[in-house]
Amino acid sequence: MIRWLFAILGYFLYRFPGAIAGFIIGSLLDNISVKGSTFQTSFGSSQRVTPADFELNLLSLASLVIKADGQVSQTELDFVRQYFVQAYGRERANATFKVFNEVIKKREISAHSICNLLRQRTRYETRLQILHFLFSIANADGNVSTAEVNEINRIAGFLGVMGRDFESIKAMFFKNPDSAYKILEIDKNATVAEIKSAYRTMVKKYHPDKLQHMDEAYRKGGEEKFNKVREAYEQLQKERGF
Repeated sequence: MIRWLFAILGYFLYRFPGAIAGFIIGSLLDNISVKGSTFQTSFGSSQRVTPADFELNLLSLASLVIKADGQVSQTELDFVRQYFVQAYGRERANATFKVFNEVIKKREISAHSICNLLRQRTRYETRLQILHFLFSIANADGNVSTAEVNEINRIAGFLGVMGRDFESIKAMFFKNPDSAYKILEIDKNATVAEIKSAYRTMVKKYHPDKLQHMDEAYRKGGEEKFNKVREAYEQLQKERGF
């Protein structure tokens, strides 16, 4: 962007020679801007923006959920590692874990800082998938504890996820008589017309195509949410007979 501004300015001052010189100078400034761009990371240190930032922040949130109930489950740790390997490949995943382990020894993780960054740089549907990922971690050992739910709820608030969306994703991991209604974000006294309308809305919200910009593992997570919505609707169809 800067290069073109300088090129235009150079043209008005010195015509074509000025435009060329301005373009060259602007290009140099563009490169400096990109290479030198920094932001305050969740670990409290200013670092350059790299493709690994999202993975590191996601891994940080995962660690908060794993430690939420005071017990570090090996099953949950294995789930996270497998998920990262599936999403990014073994080499990249191992590199991410290595950097995380080096940083975490020196800095305390701030969920608020991480979520502020992700909130600014990710789409809403991506943040919904992050919540689904965190619930999947908590559920890896077969039990989502109250402490884990509270931690994920806290993270959801920082991410700017609406309460009804949090409850919808949460209901996908708890089986009770109201789960289908909560997944579809409707009241238990909803009419058939309201159920159908809610289903259409949720299909649009959780459609896997909205995660095409993400890696395969996240797209599969999106498909899981989508299937839960469909199952909830089919369950209500049987119960209500429509």
